[in-house]
Amino acid sequence: MIAMVGGVLLGLGVHYYATPAEIDSFSGGITIITDVFLRLIKMIVAPLVFSTLVVGIAKLGDVKAVGRIGGKTLLWFLGASLLSLTLGLIVMNCLSLGSELNLPLPAASAGTGLESSISFKGFITHIFPKSIFEAMANNEILQIVVFAIFFGIATASIGEQGKVVIKALDAVALIILRITGYVMYFAPVAAMAAISAVMAVKGPDLLRTYGKFILCFYLSILGLWLILLLIASLFIGKRVLSLAANIKDMILLAFSTASSEAAFPRLIVELENFGCPPRIVSFVLPLGYSFNLDGSMLYMSFASLFIAQAYGVPLTLGQQVSMLLVLMLTSKGVAGVPRAALVVIAGTLSLYNIPQQGLLLLLGIDQVLDMARSATNVLGNSIAAAVVSKWEGELEEPAVNIK
Repeated sequence: MIAMVGGVLLGLGVHYYATPAEIDSFSGGITIITDVFLRLIKMIVAPLVFSTLVVGIAKLGDVKAVGRIGGKTLLWFLGASLLSLTLGLIVMNCLSLGSELNLPLPAASAGTGLESSISFKGFITHIFPKSIFEAMANNEILQIVVFAIFFGIATASIGEQGKVVIKALDAVALIILRITGYVMYFAPVAAMAAISAVMAVKGPDLLRTYGKFILCFYLSILGLWLILLLIASLFIGKRVLSLAANIKDMILLAFSTASSEAAFPRLIVELENFGCPPRIVSFVLPLGYSFNLDGSMLYMSFASLFIAQAYGVPLTLGQQVSMLLVLMLTSKGVAGVPRAALVVIAGTLSLYNIPQQGLLLLLGIDQVLDMARSATNVLGNSIAAAVVSKWEGELEEPAVNIK
């Protein structure tokens, strides 16, 4: 937040007191910082997506032992994720918030989306990698996802020997996530540079766009809450209100700390007090923290389409849907690290030649947005645990808390 304020003040100072030539020189020079940060982000995209996705898919091999509970859980997760992505897609297409910025495309990103000359056959065949090493070298996210799915399923299917590989890749994923944390220490400087560069060119118009973005995102989050609670009420009836009351402190904790993980230990207790059996809570909740990120899904759709609109990159409805589905797949397993979603979005944007520089415009307000999406993740996972418990016919009467 300090970096954002500093970037705004620096950019406004240049905007009002410098000549047009000096403004161009300033915005061109300071982007060296943002370019270095983006290169660091690109450095970790491929290993992060591969390791986290393989581990997530391989661990789902345990779902066979759990049987129908796992199937119902994954069905709910997929439905909720698609709902969140679709809501973001609808809102951003209706409001077109990014279009107000009208930013010029960087020279290296002059292309716009999937070129019309590429046939459907060419697009489909391009998804499947000729070499996983080539795919990783070029950060071809879709190709990495395809290989990771095959690799994860095969690893889970060979039993004990596969567990050694899963454990090793789990360690690799933790290492890459730690590196992500190191890179993010540089994020405030990059955010200040990016905001000051655009502010110098655009002036106070950027601030109005930020305000609209935050307001629309929070209103969309509230709409998502209402939709999720309404759908949950179809399964658990009026008890959905009791569920919301039970977890309200956990939602506030996640909101204030901008971390859904902070609420995890106490959330288990509250869900069991609500009447969810421990065996379902212990399965659904940890899985949900990687696979059911409703708030993060909504944010990813908002951010991706906002950046595309800001640079005037045209995307057909089909391209938007495919982009959001890729985001849903590649985001699995990175929930525990602040701003790791930035890496996922960066890798996905490159598929459609959308300038990744746009991500840095959102870094300054990411903390404010993260508070809302963390609280939403807690609510979404709690609803999932309650609904799956009801589907299994094991949702009990709430326990009485003696204080």
